[in-house]
Amino acid sequence: MKLRIVVVGHKAPDWVAAGFEDYARRMPREARIELAEIKPAARSRQAQSGASIAQILASEKARILAAVPTDSVKIALDERGKSLSTANLARKLAEWLQMGRDVSFIIGSADGLDQGLKKDADLLLSLSAMTLPHAMVRVMLAEQLYRAMSLIQNHPYHRE
Repeated sequence: MKLRIVVVGHKAPDWVAAGFEDYARRMPREARIELAEIKPAARSRQAQSGASIAQILASEKARILAAVPTDSVKIALDERGKSLSTANLARKLAEWLQMGRDVSFIIGSADGLDQGLKKDADLLLSLSAMTLPHAMVRVMLAEQLYRAMSLIQNHPYHRE
């Protein structure tokens, strides 16, 4: 199984990249994490041309979908999404692993994700009800994926 994290955003600071890479490196071979970074649409230029946020998000949607394999499970991260415990995330991952499904986690820009993309996702997932720094989300998601895989493999990393 491949776990692809598709992120709309600017190049992350070195400390974010290091944190993400640390967890990605720890993942077992059967659940590798790949990162696909999508450059966000320019807000200032489009705002001057009269483009709305909805139009900007729609243009980002096309680039996001180009980075997401068509047969993968699509999970859109959104603050209004479903909250899962680590144990429930582990159960979902185990299910997808057993089915041989790749999973794509989609993190939108600072303005979020296109409504159609969220509607078409297999799961709308919330990492927290709090507003999180955009760059931190990829690190937190990678850590939770590692923690969930640790649970599946009975590794002592996760403690109840």
